Amino acid sequence: MPYEFEMTRRVQFAETDMAGVMHFANYFRLIEEVEHAFYRAMGLSIMMLEGGAEIGWPRASASCEYFAPVRFEQEMRLCLRVLELGNKSLTYELDFFHDETLVARGKITKVCCRITETAFESIPIPDGIRARIREAMDKGK
Repeated sequence: MPYEFEMTRRVQFAETDMAGVMHFANYFRLIEEVEHAFYRAMGLSIMMLEGGAEIGWPRASASCEYFAPVRFEQEMRLCLRVLELGNKSLTYELDFFHDETLVARGKITKVCCRITETAFESIPIPDGIRARIREAMDKGK
């Protein structure tokens, strides 16, 4: 069973469109919000220094499918699952639930990179970071 990280969040008025439902683009903002919380829960950050280098995680792929609307003040349960921990990349899926209804599902693949002023250089995920992600994944088994 893959590791799952959960948090609950209420839809904010500014996240809704003229129809009163959460705008599709805001699902990507929430994916990032849950991702940051997931990293903080492991004692990490998506931007950190490792071995004297700035490490970041640019996205290689991002998608989201929508199944039902959510509206202002409705509460959602957000469930992030790590699907794959590669040599240089990490893929996870995020389910959005309102009550017990799956309203959307996002999927992100990101690449571990050394960040310089002029480029992002993909690098193997550092051992310390990999160990924390692996430890989190093992909790779900």
